[in-house]
Amino acid sequence: MTALPRAPVARPGGETNPHRTDGGWEDTDAVGAPLAVEVHGLRKRYGTLQVIDGLDLAVPRGELVALLGPNGAGKTTTVEILEGYRGSDGGSVRVLGMDPVRDRAALHARVGLMLQSGGITPQGRPAELLRLHARFYADPVDPGQLLELLGLTHVGSRRYKLLSGGEKQRFSLALALVGRPELLILDEPTAGMDPEAKAVVRALIADLRSAGRTILLTTHELADVERLADRVVVMDHGRVVAAGTPAELVAGSGPVLRFRLAGRDGAGVSVDAGELDALGAALGGTLGPDGGPGRHRLAGRGPDPRSIAYLADWCEKRGLLLAEVQTSGGTLEERFLELIAGSRDDAMSPAQALDDGPDVPVVAGAGRE
Repeated sequence: MTALPRAPVARPGGETNPHRTDGGWEDTDAVGAPLAVEVHGLRKRYGTLQVIDGLDLAVPRGELVALLGPNGAGKTTTVEILEGYRGSDGGSVRVLGMDPVRDRAALHARVGLMLQSGGITPQGRPAELLRLHARFYADPVDPGQLLELLGLTHVGSRRYKLLSGGEKQRFSLALALVGRPELLILDEPTAGMDPEAKAVVRALIADLRSAGRTILLTTHELADVERLADRVVVMDHGRVVAAGTPAELVAGSGPVLRFRLAGRDGAGVSVDAGELDALGAALGGTLGPDGGPGRHRLAGRGPDPRSIAYLADWCEKRGLLLAEVQTSGGTLEERFLELIAGSRDDAMSPAQALDDGPDVPVVAGAGRE
């Protein structure tokens, strides 16, 4: 796969990363690293509703940035502004050193966009459509190579409307890749795919990242985010609520003790809810279910030796086995839910009604710390 994601090459005069735009240079962060996306004080209002509220974002070139957030967070509107499809009401936006509205045509040759749905004629055939799109670029990937790489050769002559959901997703990715984009925007790239196809796409994304491509990614596959992302940005109510590496975000979670209760035969057991409430109170935290039978999670109390000893004694008195114990921090998913719970009310806000549905690809992260 390494032949496909060719890294940006040196420009005449020896520059490798800078790009000339209208005689200027691409923006850089505080330590001089070139930025693919830079947003300052971005605002967007629909009537009386403030959807984007002073957003500040920066994505260094060569990073894979995952944008997470619930429907209604403002991701779709922000990305539409980055793509030049929607104007803003305030702030500044630079994408690959250019204004996405004024320089929209030039940006289209340098940005690969994968949407969850739409934008592809139902009667078209993948091989024909990909060859057509390849003609729009100066140095395209060979369409036949892309179809083979993404496991679509056998459907190349089939009408697009007859493809499965996973095949449509893979074809959308092929269209995004055909022009060897400098900036790749992927919206739920593995949605609807079987495990084998997901593995192919994940490996391809990893290769692109290793080759120095800048990738903006939205996904519900948080395991992929932990494995692939250089930086994670959590957004809600039109603002960034947290940003950092996956490890940094997870480290911000409160202490968690996980354990599995089992009978003498090793099988998971159910315990009376009242007894579990009393156990959680005695341990000094909040006890809740953690997946399968007998699995529980204690939040809000560090997994110190005394709490584990108390738990073991509690099991001994009831003839139960403490079959598994895990003393670690939370997961990225748990941290994400904590952050969102802390930034919004339980009820759906008006912003959700306007910005709901499949969130168009991503927007960006904070610069390197």
